Amino acid sequence: MSNDAPQVLKLDDYIKSNYVQSSVENSTYPPNLGKIINFFESLPDDEKRENLLSYANKSKAWEPSPDLVYDLEDIRKDEECMDTVGIHLKIEQEEVFFNISMGPKVQTLTRALASILCEALKGATIHQVLEVKDECITQIVGEKLVRLRSQTVYYLIQRMRSAVSDFQN
Repeated sequence: MSNDAPQVLKLDDYIKSNYVQSSVENSTYPPNLGKIINFFESLPDDEKRENLLSYANKSKAWEPSPDLVYDLEDIRKDEECMDTVGIHLKIEQEEVFFNISMGPKVQTLTRALASILCEALKGATIHQVLEVKDECITQIVGEKLVRLRSQTVYYLIQRMRSAVSDFQN
């Protein structure tokens, strides 16, 4: 039986095979975020959607660990989101680590962005997280999805920056 579906490029394969340094990596973005942005910008829309679904499907991997004591936990339901979202922040030796808890009604795109941002910001410095601009979301998901989802796509990065800022103060 032949499989006529297009082969979906995955981030790990992209980095191993044909990763080319670009201006994103030379920016103030944390290195992992730069790589993820470069990867998504290299994809046609159909592969971008497939990879977003893949990230959404692994969002449970970023749920908070019951054995870990977090430096800051911000769990709430805002009007921008369909369900409760919790930002769980751990700082170790100046490095930032996020976990995210989400209620069952959280949309697929939000789940995808939760996975992407937890992975992209893993090990970043406080300063790097505070410097991340909302435009990184547009670079990852594309203009089309940003227009469809309005401002809700920026919700998670804004909450993550807020958590780091609150921790710092």
